[in-house]
Amino acid sequence: MNDVIKPFIATGIGSMPFTDAGYACDLVLSKFPDAPFWPQLPKLGFAEDMVAQYSEGIAGITLDFEDRIIRGELNAESLDSMTQFYESYIMVSEDASGDVSCGTMTEEASKGLFEFKRKLEASGKKFPYIKVHTTGPCTFALGVKGSDGAPVYYQEDYRDLIVKALAMKCRWQIRDFSPFAEKIICFIDEPVLSAFGSSAYLGVNREDVVALLAETVEAVHMEGGLAAVHCCGNTEWTILIDAGVDIINFDAYEYGETIALYRSEMSEFLSSGGVLAWGAVPTSDVVMQASVASLEAHLEDMMDHLASKGISKDLITRQAIITPACGTGSIPVEHAEHVFELTHGLSERMMEKYAAGGAE
Repeated sequence: MNDVIKPFIATGIGSMPFTDAGYACDLVLSKFPDAPFWPQLPKLGFAEDMVAQYSEGIAGITLDFEDRIIRGELNAESLDSMTQFYESYIMVSEDASGDVSCGTMTEEASKGLFEFKRKLEASGKKFPYIKVHTTGPCTFALGVKGSDGAPVYYQEDYRDLIVKALAMKCRWQIRDFSPFAEKIICFIDEPVLSAFGSSAYLGVNREDVVALLAETVEAVHMEGGLAAVHCCGNTEWTILIDAGVDIINFDAYEYGETIALYRSEMSEFLSSGGVLAWGAVPTSDVVMQASVASLEAHLEDMMDHLASKGISKDLITRQAIITPACGTGSIPVEHAEHVFELTHGLSERMMEKYAAGGAE
């Protein structure tokens, strides 16, 4: 029996297209009652861009707000900051209960996070799950430009600093929100993995990607959280399994059948308690023609396709959660609201259905 997570609960990907943090949080709390999350609000400005938002406190990184470019350079000026960070990192690595404030995020760049926390404090409730998130180390390091114009991912020392800094941001968030939930789920958002193996990233090898993700996952586990990786396109899904994730979140609307290409690995992943987070609600324009019934039928087809490869349908449905296919930060407000309505409705429908023995 899966004791990792309640089957078919719904949660969301962080970004939302609103500029009112209070409204965004209220919407999250109403549509994702089992696993609410803090909203990223990129429409508020470049500081809430998915890479910029997590750049606070990382040595050598500067934001060019005019050209919307993130630059990183390790030099004499940033050396002190880098040294101080590593000293803090080593201390908490040696004492798991140590100070994680070097991963602090501020309201200046994360208005949704702080408004969400205020809402939780006011509610007086303890939720089954709360979902937090960070941009993954691969997407982050490939999104920061070095002094030579190339991504700092290709500078091994900078890449090491970035993965450790993001790991601390995961740990800080988990501690910050732990009083409000029985369990914290931390999503590591890696959209760039959909381009893994393409000519755009020829110098990005599998071994390094697994190691970077594994280090971030380990940080989540050190705080007692569940580690998920979100990728909104097709990728080599066994990378995530090899990195030790608890939850794989994928665009099941467009790429649902790709999971079944890795039948034996997925069978072992699920059998060992792993969870598939089915991004069953599209975030493209087609969402406006979708209904709970049509999405249910499509999700069933995708789960049946995986089951046809020799994996128990009962196992699949016991270890499944529902999400949108991707974030909604760049789509129209009315589309995003419809995405959340459908995600909530699909989750309720699937929980009701399988509580009544729908997998039989």
